[in-house]
Amino acid sequence: MEQVTLSAEVRTELGKQRNKHLRQAGFVPAVVYRHGKSTLALRVLKGELARALHTERGENVVISLTVAGEAKQGKAKERLVMIKEIQHEPLHGSILHVDFHEISLSEKLKVNVPIEAKGESVGVKQDGGVLEHTLREVETECLPTQIPDRFEVDVSLLKIGDSLQVKDIPVPEGVRILSDSTLTIFTVKPPFVEKVAEVAPEGEVTEPEVIKQKKEEEEVAEGAEEAKKKTPPAEEAKKKPEAKGE
Repeated sequence: MEQVTLSAEVRTELGKQRNKHLRQAGFVPAVVYRHGKSTLALRVLKGELARALHTERGENVVISLTVAGEAKQGKAKERLVMIKEIQHEPLHGSILHVDFHEISLSEKLKVNVPIEAKGESVGVKQDGGVLEHTLREVETECLPTQIPDRFEVDVSLLKIGDSLQVKDIPVPEGVRILSDSTLTIFTVKPPFVEKVAEVAPEGEVTEPEVIKQKKEEEEVAEGAEEAKKKTPPAEEAKKKPEAKGE
């Protein structure tokens, strides 16, 4: 089990303005959620927190948190915690606040574990298909000591049209996947073929169908009007119906 250490201090002054001053001084405000106890407000150095999170497990790392100022005798107290939530600044992505939850090595917990592809699909390598990765992580349940860094799924046998689902993930002993087993993880799609618009021969100008139809109707109307003008008066008279009673 990968485990890192992190030092923290108890926060006695709370509030948005105080937290702002802490961040300016290089600290990150934090809290620890404890079973059946009130939350513990802390502050941690931003650099130390970044190093603790910079592991293969990322936010799933088990942290041995040393809290100064908690014990009355002044001796720092150690507790095992994991990341519950991290709040980031929207524009630059810097950490604004972190929530820890205290854990026990003998109690199972729920964590999200990332999924990665292993190998190269034959549908991609031989037929030019595209491997589509539709599900990036799954929820799992296990002891803190059994949390996988990632799930590696072999995609090398996938042909175009084939797919793999959550039920196809190789799961180590002691780990249970809670996500829907029918969810698709990987699919090999056919190669993308771009449709080329038809180009008119050189010198020929194409027109939109609506404009073209409108022009044709106008031409028919103009032709009828011209024909009417050329019809002799006598012919026009023959076409008129005779008056009743004559």
